[in-house]
Amino acid sequence: MTVSFLIPLYNCLAHTQAMLASLRAMLPPGLPHEIIFIDDGSTDGTRVWLTTLAADPSIRVILQPKNLGYAAANNTGAALARGEFLALLNNDLILTPGWLEPILTAHRAYGERAGLVGNLQIEVATGALDHAGIFINLKGKPEHLRTLPLASRLLPLAPRHRRIAAVTGACVVIRRTLWEKLGGFDPAFINGCEDVDLCLRAAAAGHVNLVALRSVVRHHVSSSPGRKLRDEANTRQLVLRWHDTLARHAARIWCRDYLETYRREPRDFPDFALARQAFFYAFHLRPTPPPGALAGMAKNLGDELTRWKKILGA
Repeated sequence: MTVSFLIPLYNCLAHTQAMLASLRAMLPPGLPHEIIFIDDGSTDGTRVWLTTLAADPSIRVILQPKNLGYAAANNTGAALARGEFLALLNNDLILTPGWLEPILTAHRAYGERAGLVGNLQIEVATGALDHAGIFINLKGKPEHLRTLPLASRLLPLAPRHRRIAAVTGACVVIRRTLWEKLGGFDPAFINGCEDVDLCLRAAAAGHVNLVALRSVVRHHVSSSPGRKLRDEANTRQLVLRWHDTLARHAARIWCRDYLETYRREPRDFPDFALARQAFFYAFHLRPTPPPGALAGMAKNLGDELTRWKKILGA
């Protein structure tokens, strides 16, 4: 088993140096690997520092001609990678003991069915859990899950993995064959939502996206310059591409919200049949979302598309 670590860079040299030190220190002994840095037009001395790594045969450096964005940088690195697994790592991570093994264990457990496997991420500044997977919220937009399954507190019976709609690309492992099958990241997404789009494509192809609940890293969240500049445009593109899929993913949340809205006065329910259906689906007693829930999510997504048209134009 060989792992190719892909690390796109855009400035933040101090973070990159600390991240490389933690990666080297936390590698499982004897793991065949390569480290591929893809510099995306840094101007803070990163490119000069990269020249000092030439003596390390495990490190390869790619210099992009200009800043092309996160998706393009990772695609460039993946095209040259030789490993069975691609481990995508942000340069502002601090890796911790035993972070990689649970992710590889999840891949072994699911075999070829595994899609993208992420992990738990702790925000460095606050110490709070920032990522335990990505869910689709009531507006139909991706949002970080920041809670753990109740069973995760009941060691040693705690689950090792959690199935999830998507995981962040900040720290994720995917088989190279699946990456190539899916075509990697879509560079039409500029520094946002390319990871969710790839996860949804993996799921559509029959794979299972997972969070390895015993893998933990620390993360300086969104430290790259300009990280949030295109969030609205990226999310609109994701909604236009995956409208019905996002509605299905959020249907259970819609049902819970619908029930909570009328919980204090059940006589105010406008549709008792939908209320029954929503109850059964909210508590996993019905296998498919009620049509009313899908219609409700379609309305929510429509409201967001109308808002985006106003602020972003056609």
